Amino acid sequence: MKTAIDHLVEKLAGRTADTALVLGSGLGGLVDDLEDAVRIPYGDLPGFPVSGVSGHAGQIVAGRFGGAPVLMLAGRAHYYEHGNAAAMRPVLETLAGIGVTKLVLTNAAGSLRPEMGPGSVMLITDHINFSGSNPLFGEPTDRRFVGLTEAYDAGIRAALKAAAAATDTPLHEGVYMWFSGPSFETPAEIRMARIVGADAVGMSTVPEVILARFLGMRVAACSVITNLAAGMTGQELSHQETKDMAPLGGARLAAILRKAIGEI
Repeated sequence: MKTAIDHLVEKLAGRTADTALVLGSGLGGLVDDLEDAVRIPYGDLPGFPVSGVSGHAGQIVAGRFGGAPVLMLAGRAHYYEHGNAAAMRPVLETLAGIGVTKLVLTNAAGSLRPEMGPGSVMLITDHINFSGSNPLFGEPTDRRFVGLTEAYDAGIRAALKAAAAATDTPLHEGVYMWFSGPSFETPAEIRMARIVGADAVGMSTVPEVILARFLGMRVAACSVITNLAAGMTGQELSHQETKDMAPLGGARLAAILRKAIGEI
């Protein structure tokens, strides 16, 4: 019986890449920037999740981006969809199985800093897991005790910062706090998040960081800011706002990634 690795290798037809990008809500359009692209639906790969979130296409796209070979994952499965923090484990295990060693994650997030408004890009320097869950629940080996002191790779972060400077693209830095979702945070939760040191909040990414480090990958992550967090503007939040605002920051992030990918 063919595994997801077998199917993916077959469909890639000799293409290889050691870097993969996971595209968050509203950022799937980045795959259109790939040259000589091959698209592989998650549904063609055994064990791959099918996202039920609008704005997540659910496909792997292989091609060249900024002159370098990459794999882009347009869409992810979220903890809040099925209560499974390890939903992306089959995906990341498959990537590791075909030789991917570096993972760049992107997401849409809410900002806790007024000066980091919608359309901004934030390089994640660390995270706070506030969800109460972990994708390594149930892992039977001692490998489950993954060190996260340097979860976000210093070398990849340096390449992203250099690319931002070279393209004159503003790039904030800060701590991302993972809430389980799918409901948005309350103003009280946002006040708490600010007190404990968060700069942005969102509903993804952290499980993938933990899984990627478990699998030995080097990891970096960026947030596209789509809104100021609950209680900061007096307006209610919505997923539509996330989808509407993500392309603005997504264009800025694309410029950074295009410049950085060869160095990553």
